[in-house]
Amino acid sequence: MSLTVMQLEDYFDFFTPNDIRVKGTRVGIESILYEYIHRKLSAEEILPKFRTLTLEQVYATILYYLHNKEEVGKYFADWLEWSHQQRKAQEMNPDAVILRVRERIAKYGRDPEVHKALRRQRELSIPNHTQEVVEKDQDDSISNR
Repeated sequence: MSLTVMQLEDYFDFFTPNDIRVKGTRVGIESILYEYIHRKLSAEEILPKFRTLTLEQVYATILYYLHNKEEVGKYFADWLEWSHQQRKAQEMNPDAVILRVRERIAKYGRDPEVHKALRRQRELSIPNHTQEVVEKDQDDSISNR
């Protein structure tokens, strides 16, 4: 019987100093540590949030943090700062879709039933418009003959 001993670091892919992920996944350790440190969740509570992870991997991440608190703490703090900067940048330069959603909420409020009714109303009007476009295209093709 052969017993394989894994080093804690074997659980992770160290792509760059600012990009440490659970080996074989796209999950950064910062995502797990956010749940653990800021939301104060246990490994068992964190696990359902990450379908690609095992409980062992979640525990390994927490243990890696506890064994390297200064280094990983700085990594995590840097990630938090970067996240806050990205959020500020998004708030200052929102995407056009976000602006339309905000305008719609300002105009109609947040009641989902109102938005469902508007969507139904729009869906009912789309086929007529499509038919008009088809008829126009047919008229154009006939006049071009």
